[in-house]
Amino acid sequence: MLCLVLRPGRLQPWVNWCRLAAPILCYVRPSNSVVGTTLKLADKLPQDILADEKHTYLNGHKCYIATTVAGDCIFGASVSLTAEAKGLTEAYSHFKTEAQNLSPSYAPKTVNIDGWTATHHSWLSLFKTVTPLLCFLHAFIKIRSRCKNQPFFPDLSRQVWHIYHAPDKATFKTRVQTLRQWAQATLPAGPALEAVLKLCHRQDDFLRAYDYPSAYRTSTMLDRQMDLMHRYLFSTKYFHLALARDQALAASRLKTQLLVNVSHDTRTPLNAILGYAEMLPDGSDPSG
Repeated sequence: MLCLVLRPGRLQPWVNWCRLAAPILCYVRPSNSVVGTTLKLADKLPQDILADEKHTYLNGHKCYIATTVAGDCIFGASVSLTAEAKGLTEAYSHFKTEAQNLSPSYAPKTVNIDGWTATHHSWLSLFKTVTPLLCFLHAFIKIRSRCKNQPFFPDLSRQVWHIYHAPDKATFKTRVQTLRQWAQATLPAGPALEAVLKLCHRQDDFLRAYDYPSAYRTSTMLDRQMDLMHRYLFSTKYFHLALARDQALAASRLKTQLLVNVSHDTRTPLNAILGYAEMLPDGSDPSG
């Protein structure tokens, strides 16, 4: 049993996580387990959302929690065993299913994502009309990680966020051009300059947000929820071992019950079939 200490002013985020605890860790997802609990009215479904993957471990293996957030609330959180488009599409599709159970024609207008191509493809596959918006914060974080200890970083940081606060597209473009010229004249060749030029190169991706005034331009809201997610997953890290053990015991019981309830004539060849089946996931060659 998990015991959570709720602090004043922190109740709602933890309530959201209590709702999600079993689905995330046990692959058990009752119908509308997220949207149906958090949101009851179709007209309250968010038109602008944020999405990203939380990296974690399940039974010792790396996995990804495809997370959908809006209005400071988690609307979807499903496990994908891969970071490829196929796995992420299936994980994010749970949010689509639950949302469209409330409103069959539902489709968000925008989704704020980072630069991961698989995430981009996943949302376009699920919602043909959605507009992916590139997270400006992720671009800044990449720059910061490459030069935060350099003497030029404070000036660079101010210029990057000066771009972000541009009131319109024309001003945004002008400030990007100013940053590009300054960086090429000031920064030494290396990772920092490359990150700055990459931000400048993707200006059109950032400009798209100006067409959607209500959309999220950074992932700050999503990051707040993922911070809580990280604490929760860390506190339950040993639960995965118990889960693996219980799953193995359940599978063993099912196989035993099956063999006990079939006739001897059927049981003998069935033993051989089950033995071959157990070898296949390990990549073993039955022929030796």
